[in-house]
Amino acid sequence: MLIASPSGASAIIGKEFPGKFTHYGLRRKHSFRVWASEFPAFLPKEVENIKDQFARNLASRIEMLPVPVSWTKNHIMSSCVKPKTLSKTSPLVLLHGFDSSLLEWRYVLPLLEEAGLETWAFDVLGWGFSNLENLPPCNVASKRDHLYQFWNSYIRRPVTLVGPSLGAAVAIDFVVNYPQAVHVDKLIFIDASVYAEGTGNLAKLPKLMAYAGVYLLKSIPLRLYATSLTFNRLSWNTCVDWTNVKQKALVIWGENDQIIDSKLSVRLQCELPNAIIRQVPDCGHIPHVEKPAAVSKLITDFVQADGQVDIPAGLACLKKV
Repeated sequence: MLIASPSGASAIIGKEFPGKFTHYGLRRKHSFRVWASEFPAFLPKEVENIKDQFARNLASRIEMLPVPVSWTKNHIMSSCVKPKTLSKTSPLVLLHGFDSSLLEWRYVLPLLEEAGLETWAFDVLGWGFSNLENLPPCNVASKRDHLYQFWNSYIRRPVTLVGPSLGAAVAIDFVVNYPQAVHVDKLIFIDASVYAEGTGNLAKLPKLMAYAGVYLLKSIPLRLYATSLTFNRLSWNTCVDWTNVKQKALVIWGENDQIIDSKLSVRLQCELPNAIIRQVPDCGHIPHVEKPAAVSKLITDFVQADGQVDIPAGLACLKKV
C-alpha cells in the first residue's frame, strides 16, 4: 500500500508487485514515463523516489484546490485528482483508507477512466497531501465537513462514494449526516472497516501501545485500531441499524482478508437494505491494489447498471481538465 503520513510530509512505499499486472493489460495500455520534474512542486520530495510507474503517473496529476470549511475563515488547500472527462453516470469519488492517500487508486483509476467513468480521487482531511499548515481539527466532524465542502465547491451533482477500509466509515458517516441523500447516489465499500469488533482483540490494547505501533511499526492491524480511537464517538452499528440508508450499495470483499473478519461483509450487506455483495477470490484487504481489473469491472458494472444523469451546464468547463 502506498501511503502518505498525516502531515503529507513523506510517502511510504509498501510491497511492490513486479510483473503482476501484465495480464491485466495495464502495462500494454499505459506505457508512460513521468519524470520527477513533472511532479507538482507541493508534493514531498520523497515522491521522486517512487518506482511504481502507475503511482508516478497519478502523482503527476495531483492538484491543490481551495476548500472552504466551517471552523475557519481560511480555505484548506486540498489534494485531489480531477476527472479527465464528464460522464452521464454519477461521478465516482474515490476515498482511501487510514493513514493513506489517493495514490491507493494508482491501478484502478486509469481503468475506470478507460471505461468512460467520471472519476475524482480525494485525500480525506488529515491524510494524504493536503496542506495542514494551519493545523485544522482532523476529527470525524471536520472530515465530514471537508468532504461536503469539497463536493459543494467542485462537483455539485449526486455522486457514488467509494470507500475502502476506513474510507467506508467516512462514506457512511457522510450519508448518515446528510440524510437528504441528494449528494450520494450510490455507495461502494471495499473490505469495509465499520464495526468496532472488526479488529478483534486489538480493542483490548491500551491507546499508547496502539499509537506506538502506528508510528514505529506501521502495523496495519494497529493502524486500524488507532482508527477506531479516532472514530470512538460514533457507533457504526447504530448508524447502520438505525439510519435508513436508501442508496444502492455494493460491498466488495477480498476472500482472504486477514484484517477485517469476512463475516462482517455479510453483516453489512444484510443491514443495508439495497446492498449486494461480491467477493474477490485470492485477495486480501486491499483488492483495489491486489486485483485492480476485477475491482474496476465490479465498480463499472455497478455504476452503469442504472440510467444516465444530467450534467449541469455550469460544469461544462470540466470536460477537459
